[in-house]
Amino acid sequence: MSSFTIQGKMNGAFLERFAQGIRDKFQSEGYRYYPEPVDHIRVVFNFIDSESPRPFRRKAQATFVVSVMKGEAVDEPVLKTAYPYLVRSLSNHLIYICTQRGKTVVHFITPEQGSYQLTYHPGDEESFFQKFYERLAPLASSQLVINNEFYDDLPEELWEGDEITRKLRSAGQRLDQMNLLPAPFPIQDYLSPRDLKHLKRLYGIGGLSYGNLSSRKDHGSFWMSAAGCNKADLKHVGQDLLLVKGYNDDTKAMQISVPANLSPNRVSVDAIEHWMIYSQHPNVGAIIHIHAWIDGVKATEINYPCGTIQLAETVAELIKQEPEPARAIIGLKNHGLTITGPDLDDIFERIEGRVIPQVPMT
Repeated sequence: MSSFTIQGKMNGAFLERFAQGIRDKFQSEGYRYYPEPVDHIRVVFNFIDSESPRPFRRKAQATFVVSVMKGEAVDEPVLKTAYPYLVRSLSNHLIYICTQRGKTVVHFITPEQGSYQLTYHPGDEESFFQKFYERLAPLASSQLVINNEFYDDLPEELWEGDEITRKLRSAGQRLDQMNLLPAPFPIQDYLSPRDLKHLKRLYGIGGLSYGNLSSRKDHGSFWMSAAGCNKADLKHVGQDLLLVKGYNDDTKAMQISVPANLSPNRVSVDAIEHWMIYSQHPNVGAIIHIHAWIDGVKATEINYPCGTIQLAETVAELIKQEPEPARAIIGLKNHGLTITGPDLDDIFERIEGRVIPQVPMT
């Protein structure tokens, strides 16, 4: 049975009713409520305020934290107003409640910079909290794969790379020239250096950047860009480019082969998705993920977080349904695109002139 708790301060009658609505709905769906957090708690609703958005201190990586706050009316893009609170509270999700044109609007904000909303109507709580639950439950139950297991067994002849890594370097430069930001706005303009550090901590990554790319090495391994690296400057094996050789289902970690005597960087958080695609589709030779859109593509129905097994499984299944899985373009709801190809050049040729920088949010 899944478990949840509600923490923080509910300042005012509205937030108290809102917290009660969350509690009633999640309990009716089979979640067990704990007044105080326990070690194995699965979901935490952490009520915060704008003056002191205190984070909930997780005891387990699997704990999914949803911060809830009542904010001011939004005259500018809601992401600019609300996103810093998601970061400062170290949350997996932010519920930002405000009044807009006389209506109470509940915004859902994700670390991938997705933003969508529900309108709260007094007297219609049952319908609202059903939609609220349907939005959050799939995300809260998803399993992140962000750990890496490093093995210093990379053959010495690969320490400087090979023909595949050289092609990845060129592809990274082409990706850079597309000038695609991580999402609908320049995140570095909205967050302080301190808040950026918090966001990196939340995901256990080395930095923020746009998308990622990989290319198959052989049947069981592939080269992939590192987390947060500069795609225009993929120089060093073990730091900018890593050889993924497997996935450990017991530890939920990607297995990485690196040069000896090196302090490696982590592979991109999307490595589990790439691994699953390569494993299931032997004709796929390369994958590129960009935070942009192409009209008319088939897309996931749920905006699972990046780096989750559920997103990887969903994308791999959608690719399987394509007439030509080795040349598929799949939309990731509220986030971007995963594109497969027999090689990197094929991918760039197929998307040239079709990419829309703005990702639709629904």
